[in-house]
Amino acid sequence: MLFSTDKKTIIGMVHLLPLPSTVGFNGDVNKIMKQAIDDAKALEAAGVDAVIVENMGDTPFSDKLNKIQLSTMAVMASKVKDNVNIPVGIDAAFNDWEANLGIAKAVGATFIRVPVFVDTVIYTGGIIMPCAKELIEMRKQLDAEDIQILADVQVKHTYMLNSNISIISSAKDAVSCGADALIVTGSQIGEATPIDIIKSVKEKVKVPIVVGSGVSKSNVKEQMEIADGAIIGSSLKVGGVISNPISYELTKELLDNLR
Repeated sequence: MLFSTDKKTIIGMVHLLPLPSTVGFNGDVNKIMKQAIDDAKALEAAGVDAVIVENMGDTPFSDKLNKIQLSTMAVMASKVKDNVNIPVGIDAAFNDWEANLGIAKAVGATFIRVPVFVDTVIYTGGIIMPCAKELIEMRKQLDAEDIQILADVQVKHTYMLNSNISIISSAKDAVSCGADALIVTGSQIGEATPIDIIKSVKEKVKVPIVVGSGVSKSNVKEQMEIADGAIIGSSLKVGGVISNPISYELTKELLDNLR
């Protein structure tokens, strides 16, 4: 089980360096693989409960992976899965739910993160439509209902096409459409998720609530008094730089502050 009633679930990010075909790719696939494996091992050793493999280096972001990115990310996810003994999740592109589910099924991952599940949002690449119906149906068709869906509501780096829809409405819609857990975030990477948002969503739904941005050693205890878990990335890197390797020491310090 990814979530339990007796502890908070801390999920560490394995941020892949830029993949082949991406502007920032440096020509060395082995370097991408080594850092991914090293980061996953460091997170596990420090005591996180799970990791997510994400192609964070592939900026500017698209809502879908291309074929080269897809094949490379699948290999990286498989290598990470082979090198840790904790659950592994997949988060591909800005909202490539098909790649998420396909990679997860192929490598034996436990869960996927779906940034745009029931909302219709605007981001730097255009408009992203919700995918809940198609994703739930495909999960059934692939006999992959053991793969949990962690769905963002009104995810960071986006604007709602209809700003009149409340985050509570989005949360209730996501649960009714089959999300296994909900993710709430601040507006940007590294920006703390407002406590009032965590509280309000937690009060209105009965699935686990995960904080998806801005969790650090200074606020993790306060936020986990309400939420059921957190996804943590940038605060576990030296200097908060996304492309830097995971710091075992920073991760251990954050977890010690919580537990």
